[in-house]
Amino acid sequence: MWLNALGWTATAFFASSYFFKKAAALRKIQAAAAVLWIIYGFEIHSAPVVVSNLMVGIAAIYTSLRLKRDREGLTETNIGASANETRGVAP
Repeated sequence: MWLNALGWTATAFFASSYFFKKAAALRKIQAAAAVLWIIYGFEIHSAPVVVSNLMVGIAAIYTSLRLKRDREGLTETNIGASANETRGVAP
């Protein structure tokens, strides 16, 4: 019974991820769903379920970290550019 509940919960998490407008939220929900699917896959002894959701989870986490790093880099670049502009320094 709990295994069915786990599978349906994973399905609900994954399906709900498409309703998030922010990419970061979508990826976090997809990563959480992948974890649930991985647990489900282990419990039903299904390597394809485990492996495919490992790939989804890794992709979601990787793209989230890359997006965060890119945003932080842009912020630092913008701060530096703003400081230079106020001092009259050309970039």
